[in-house]
Amino acid sequence: MTQLLSLSRSARLAGVTRAEIQRRIRRGELTTFEGEIAVSDLLRVFPQVSLDNDDALERVQRIKAAALPRSHEADTVLPSPEVLVSRLKGMSEALAAKVTALEAAQALLDEVAVRLTNLEQVASQPALLAGIQELADWLAQNRQALRERTTLDRKAQVLARDSLLRLMAASVKVIPSGRDFLVEGNESILEASVRAGLHLAYGCASGNCGSCKARVISGEVRKIREHDYPLSGREKEMGYVLTCANTAVTDLVLEAAEALSVDDLPRQEIRATLRARELLSPDLMSLHLQTPRTQSLRFMAGQRALLRLEDGSTAELPIASCPCDARNLHFLVRRRPRSPFAAALFGNQVRPGDLILIEGPLGRFVLDETTSAPAVFVAFGAGIAPMRSLIEHGLSLDSIEAFHLYWQTSGDDALLGQEPGRWCRALQDALDNFRLTLLPDAGLPEVRERLLTDHPEPASRRFYLAGPAGSIEPLAAALRERGVPEHRLSLEVLDD
Repeated sequence: MTQLLSLSRSARLAGVTRAEIQRRIRRGELTTFEGEIAVSDLLRVFPQVSLDNDDALERVQRIKAAALPRSHEADTVLPSPEVLVSRLKGMSEALAAKVTALEAAQALLDEVAVRLTNLEQVASQPALLAGIQELADWLAQNRQALRERTTLDRKAQVLARDSLLRLMAASVKVIPSGRDFLVEGNESILEASVRAGLHLAYGCASGNCGSCKARVISGEVRKIREHDYPLSGREKEMGYVLTCANTAVTDLVLEAAEALSVDDLPRQEIRATLRARELLSPDLMSLHLQTPRTQSLRFMAGQRALLRLEDGSTAELPIASCPCDARNLHFLVRRRPRSPFAAALFGNQVRPGDLILIEGPLGRFVLDETTSAPAVFVAFGAGIAPMRSLIEHGLSLDSIEAFHLYWQTSGDDALLGQEPGRWCRALQDALDNFRLTLLPDAGLPEVRERLLTDHPEPASRRFYLAGPAGSIEPLAAALRERGVPEHRLSLEVLDD
């Protein structure tokens, strides 16, 4: 029987990213069966992988942990004792079934050997007797080789490591989309899906609203927290659970609603708390807002939100953080002479602890999750805000082959030494597939020339441009002239 692994498990076992696995699939080097990969295929494509060395995996995990905020407060990556016991019980039952099947197969081979011996005694034709003796000798040799085998072959090593991984993390496949992710530690199914970049439906994330209700098609879940939302007896019989209140004990197939476009997301109003503000330059400030524990903002990377102060002044700003941590929202605010909102912030009329109303999400500048093609991001000044959201979400998805960020900082050179600049450099230092090109004080002709020189065949890339219209629209026109189709171009126009 062919042993199949999910894309997430295959990447974890091979110590590579999902993007690398998907790249090999597109090139025809790996074959999928209903979205899964055969162990034999994995070993054929990655023969150099040391199954005793987890350095690559640990490195990727450290990078993601440093680059992305956790969307939950789990104290450890280990599952709870109850979940471990349940998983061990399931694995023990599976092992017992395998041992039973092996013993039955051994008994069958013994019976075949006896019957061959009996045939030897009654065979009269020399050719038939010779054939039976040859088959009997072959069977005896292979049975002896099986008894003497003491080391695991590479396929068995992969399966052994997969068994260990199943103790530590359960794989969840979502239908009808077919996407999969791993549930690790004590996190809920919902928390794990958000961390992995999926857009499962949810509302309060605390068991009150029932919006995260999903149906377990196969596998076992365990409740990790109580919830107030009542599931009917019929819903329980059909396998419905709240993903915010349950974790995966075994691998799951889950029928759940997903937001596949911005139109699938509801308009929300949330009263958030200003946690911190930081002056990045004389005319640019960063804001950190935190939503209540019972309510997170559902949005797609790159979208905007309308912020409303108590005095009624508003500003529509790109969200500069990842949907994987939807309680903690970051924004960049530029000082503008005719903006009451900016005047209140830069004039210290709004302080940490004050409430700010968030309305959204808004906008259609989002990451294209249907392609794993190399992505190029071009940010002018504060255009780095939506780019950060896109890039962090891309890292969560772990499906984009390569990232290249261009950041033109004319007039905002102080930003390079502030947190946004440190974030860019940290990604470049940590990730092999992330490239950073800083363009302080570069004019538009220089940006265009550098971009087209670095990418002489841009039609194979996916481009995201954010900044003033006078900068990004001519750049988009130059890319169109080089053959980039419209569906591979996304523009976010920001005020000058």
